Amino acid sequence: MILLKNCLKIATFNRNLDELSGYDILIEGNIIKSISKNIEVKDAKVIDCSDCLVIPGLVNTHHHFYQTLTRNLRPVQDAKLFEWLTFLYPIWAKMDQEAVYLSTKLATLELLKTGCTLTTDHHYLYPSGFNGDLMGIQFEAAEETGIRFAPARGAMTRGRSNGGLPPDEVVQNVDDVIRDMERVIDKYHNPEPFSMKRVILAPCSPFSVEEDGMRETAKLARDKGVRIHTHLAETRDEERYCAERYGKRPLALMEELDWIGEDVFFAHGIWLNDEELKLLKDTGTGIAHCPTSNMRLGSGIARIREMIDMGIKVGLGVDGSASNDSSDMLGEVRNAMLLQRVRYGEKGLTAREALLLGTRNGAELLGFPETGSVEEGKAADLAIFDISHIQYAGAHSDPVAAIVFSGYCHQTAHTIVNGKILIEDGKHTSIDEEELNRKFRKKAEELWEF
Repeated sequence: MILLKNCLKIATFNRNLDELSGYDILIEGNIIKSISKNIEVKDAKVIDCSDCLVIPGLVNTHHHFYQTLTRNLRPVQDAKLFEWLTFLYPIWAKMDQEAVYLSTKLATLELLKTGCTLTTDHHYLYPSGFNGDLMGIQFEAAEETGIRFAPARGAMTRGRSNGGLPPDEVVQNVDDVIRDMERVIDKYHNPEPFSMKRVILAPCSPFSVEEDGMRETAKLARDKGVRIHTHLAETRDEERYCAERYGKRPLALMEELDWIGEDVFFAHGIWLNDEELKLLKDTGTGIAHCPTSNMRLGSGIARIREMIDMGIKVGLGVDGSASNDSSDMLGEVRNAMLLQRVRYGEKGLTAREALLLGTRNGAELLGFPETGSVEEGKAADLAIFDISHIQYAGAHSDPVAAIVFSGYCHQTAHTIVNGKILIEDGKHTSIDEEELNRKFRKKAEELWEF
């Protein structure tokens, strides 16, 4: 058992958005057993939270772990999406088993240290020379860091020789993709409540996957009861590509391919018009909002304020670590708030609304209703921030908003996943972080070879 004692503030993000002061949280097994004042139990590990804000573990709804190996590359620091991709695809084509393992381990560690307890990963890059079970490698690495993991088996099937953007050596045959998607669902997907492993299916984008690949993926996902995901409406270039190739806008193409509904969520959704927003609302289709990446690539500002007001499902994603250059989940919450204020003014998004996107909303988007809020009977997935440090000095009038408005270091004091303390006093409880860093840097330098 774990007892979080005398919490300065608990932001529950339950349906009432209750905030509690001076309460204790008792964790028994992987469940939040009790939330009350003055809990007394024997044989529990006690964590003094009198200087701490406790929130639900943050939820990351879009990422590309492998891109941690190619952060901050100078030739594409100032490139837009299509130019950025064209430069990086040949580098990514050299990914091997070690690269997948190390990048998954490092990305999930970064996420845990910044308060994330549940994440997906959209791995769509399958180089022709890759040997081994790629998703199996990812699940192994994620199990070692301890994060709750719902990766997306991605794919690209349209190479340059067929009018696509990626080089042919990183695309696959549609039949091979569908066959492997079914394999990974059967082998790894666990639909039970409090599951640590689930699978999402995620063809990369309209400019890298053919129509039959999109249709077959949606059919398989619905036969198997899993969610589907892809990039959509991220840039004007994508809009022009779809108009020239299909004679329609990206979302209209998705509708034609049966890619809308409660089980669908798109990454980005920046360039959507009023009618398209209404279609998302009416069909229950969701959006994974990635503000840092959108700013980094100059892609645009998604209409998140309007989406929220319409009741569209929106979560947050850090996106790939070559278009964000970090896996900072709390930083994503902050940027979500600030970017909406650029578009809509000072009330574009409040700190609590941004945190809601990053907690309960994200959990609902990924299909994990047992997470995303601090409530009795819910999963013991918690992020604990010590706000007694100098970076929060002067911000204590509102401890909840303090972690969004203030601070220069987004690390948690403690991160708990499935009832286990994974980050304690800012460090992972079982991972040798220095050794991981050394191996990772060596692998990254091998890939660059400038």
